[in-house]
Formats: sequence, structure tokens, C-alpha cells
Amino acid sequence: MSQRFALTSISFLFFFLPFGQTAAQTQDQCLSCHEAIEDNHAALFKKDIHHAKGLSCADCHGGDSSKEEMEAAMDPKAGFIGVPKGDRISATCAKCHSNTAIMVKKFNSVLPLDQMELLTTSVHGNVSTSGKEHIAQCTSCHGAHGIVPKTNRSSPVHSLNLPSTCAKCHANASFMRTYNPGLPIDQLEKYWTSVHGKRNRNGDPKTAECASCHGSHEILSAKDPRSQVYPTKLPVTCAKCHSDANYMRGYGIDSDQFEQYAQSVHGQALLEKKDLGAPACNDCHGNHGAAPPGVESVSKVCGTCHALNAELFSASPHKKAFDARKLPECETCHGNHEIVAAKDELLGVGEGAVCAWCHKENSNVKGYQVARMMRSLADSLIAQEETAIMLVDDAEQKGMEVGEAKFKLREIRQARLETRTKVHSFNLDQFSEVATRGFETATTVEAEATDAIDQYFFRRWGLLIASLIITILAVALYIYIRRIEKQQALNR
Repeated sequence: MSQRFALTSISFLFFFLPFGQTAAQTQDQCLSCHEAIEDNHAALFKKDIHHAKGLSCADCHGGDSSKEEMEAAMDPKAGFIGVPKGDRISATCAKCHSNTAIMVKKFNSVLPLDQMELLTTSVHGNVSTSGKEHIAQCTSCHGAHGIVPKTNRSSPVHSLNLPSTCAKCHANASFMRTYNPGLPIDQLEKYWTSVHGKRNRNGDPKTAECASCHGSHEILSAKDPRSQVYPTKLPVTCAKCHSDANYMRGYGIDSDQFEQYAQSVHGQALLEKKDLGAPACNDCHGNHGAAPPGVESVSKVCGTCHALNAELFSASPHKKAFDARKLPECETCHGNHEIVAAKDELLGVGEGAVCAWCHKENSNVKGYQVARMMRSLADSLIAQEETAIMLVDDAEQKGMEVGEAKFKLREIRQARLETRTKVHSFNLDQFSEVATRGFETATTVEAEATDAIDQYFFRRWGLLIASLIITILAVALYIYIRRIEKQQALNR
């Protein structure tokens, strides 16, 4: 019985230990020694994922961890490098993390193998102020001896810890000044005030943190077109969460915002036309201090770009009416994510007109009449502009000089666009004043173009009549000369 147990034990040890080695030979003597002197690094490494996977101190620091003697264990001939410095830190990590044979075949890891490549091409991969190393190394975010998976609550890159980890540098004024004095250092402070930050601080690991928007190893400057937070890419970045119905379930938030935004006048300008002046999600909701605009703040957000419209609305009768009913101002008529182009069809009391939502022929009559009159003036101005354009084009095709008239066409268009702004005053007199200016200019252009056309026909008829008179005179002169010649012939 004892012989069988001994044989089984030997077989067990033989199976689990490297061939030809004993347990004493494979023991991490470096770790044992540092534990004995109560080194904090040793205590941390005992909890490290690398220790759990069977790696020893020598796998990062070099040397021979099987040797008990310090000189032998730390012999440079055995590859001992001591504590890696600068870029050598990340290069040491990459020996395994960029190696398919080690990560996939040996550890059956599903971690990506391009972290080092992404880091070196990221904004953190730029050269530091010393000029000898990159700004950030792997240990800058993950730590050194106590590394655990990012899903572990104690990891510095766990979603609930990451904001504070990033802030170690980004909230350090003296440190950030050496790299980019223009970057704000209050991102973390703003983040804690946002709906994302509040949920994160309360322990919700699903809400967005730094890496959710900026990425992790591949972080690029917000001005880089490849960046996840570059204006044309930001809506898609936000949509990674906000368009996922399953992910957003439980927050009481719709998941169709991106779909609506992409079809809106803002989305088409930014995503299709690549107009960087068009608003993305952060222009309305904020960046690190992201928050959903409330009833009062919607108009304030819109007013940062549409300043004149907001000013006119604030002085209009609708301001008081909207406040009394607790209605959001711009959003009530224009919507939020699905904003459509401000076409004339929105004005008036006909089908598709937003004024007709509240103003009816038998209720809110004054507003109904004003809206109807504004729409009538707008339609008339459009029709007269089209007539003026047609006459100018006709005169130009006939070869007449209409440069000044063409220039005045811009004034008509400008007046028409101004009427769309003046709508927000909901004051018929102000609207009519602008429309009248457009009518007067259109009338002038029509007169000039018509005069040019009349001159064209006058010149053509004048040329025809002149040609006819010249022809008659030429024929008469010819007949007269022939008659003289005949007379002279008879006299001979």
C-alpha cells in the first residue's frame, strides 16, 4: 500500500514538473527571498495574473529564478536586466503579449496581439520630454507587480477605476503642461458631474468611461481624423452604446438617436458632407461633462449656434406661452435628434406646417392668421424670385449685360433667408419688413431684366429696318446708275 502511494506520488510530481527538474529547482527563489524580507512587490505579485499563469520574476527581470544564491540568480550572463526602464518596460511586456506562440498556443489567450503596435502609434506613443522614451508605458495604466484582468474590480483599468487612472496624468497641471498646455486638466472633475460619471461613481460598470470613447491602446488626438472622437466619427462612437437596445435596456433611454440624427440636417451635413462645423453629439450634450439637456437648456444649447433665432424667440410671445406650458423651446417645433431642414413648408397652417399643431381657424385665431399671412408672403417672395431669375437668365442668354441684376438676385435670396429667421419673432410687421425689401429688389431686377430684353428686340428690329432701308437704297442706286448708263449709250 505504501509502495503504491509512493509510486503514485512520484508519477504525479513527474507529470506536473518539467522533465529532469525537481520542485526545489522550479521554485521562484526570487519571490521567496523578497517574501522573506516582506517586500511589498512580492506581496503584489502573488496576486498578479502572471504569477497565476506560472510566470516567475525572471520572465520580466531576467536572470535565473531557480538559483538560491543572489549572485547566481542576478547574473547578467543569465540575462538579468534588473528593473526595466523607459521603453524597455513595454518591450518586455511585448515579448509575450505580441507573440502568438506564447499567448495563443501556450496560454490559450484571446487577448489581441497588437497592443504594443497600437500604443506606439497612439498619442501616448509620442516621445516624452526627455526624448528617450514614450510618454506612457504599459505599467503606466496596468501597474507592475499587481496586474490583474481588467474585469477584476481591483484593476486600475477596470471601468470603475479607469477615470481615476487616466486622471493621474491628465489632472496633473505641471505634467500636462510639458506636453500640451492647451489640454484642460478638469476632465475628471467634469466627468463626475455627468450622467456617465455619476453612474460610474455609484458602481455601474456599464456606463461610459475614458476608454469607451477614446479607446485604450489606440488613443489618438481628437484632431486626428482616425480618432474615435473626431467630429465625423463621434456619433458612431456614441452609438456603440446608445444604439444597442439590449445594452441600453434598463436606463429608460431610446436606442434610435443615431438613426434619427443621421437623417437630420445636422447629421447629413457632418456625416455625408463632412462639414466639421455641423454639430455632433458632444456639441449639444457636452464632452466629459455629458448630460441630457433639460427643458430650459435645450434652447440655450441651440442658441450657441443659432444665436439670432434664440434672441428673437426670447422676445416673442411664444416664449411666455412655452414657459407656461413647460415646453422645450426649439425642440417643440424642430425636434432634437431628427431635426429637418428649415423649409418654408414648416410655416403656415397647411398640411405639414408646425404652426397648425397649436393654431387652428377656430382656436388661437390670431396666431393662425399671422402664420397664414407669413406663409403667403413667403410663397409670394419665392414666386417673384423665380420670375426675376427667369428674366435675368433670358436676358443673359440673349447676350445682354445683366451683371448688376444678377448681383441683386443675391439680395432677394438673402431677404428670403432672413424671413426664415424672422419667423422666430412671430411678429408679422418684422416679417413683412424683410419680405417687402425682397419684393422691392425683385421688382427692380425684373424691370432691369425686362429692359435688357426690350433692348435686345429693339436692336434686332432696328438692325432689320436699317438693313431693309440700306437694301432699298442700294437697289435704287443700282437702278439709277443703270439708267444713266443707258442714257449715255443712246447719246453716242
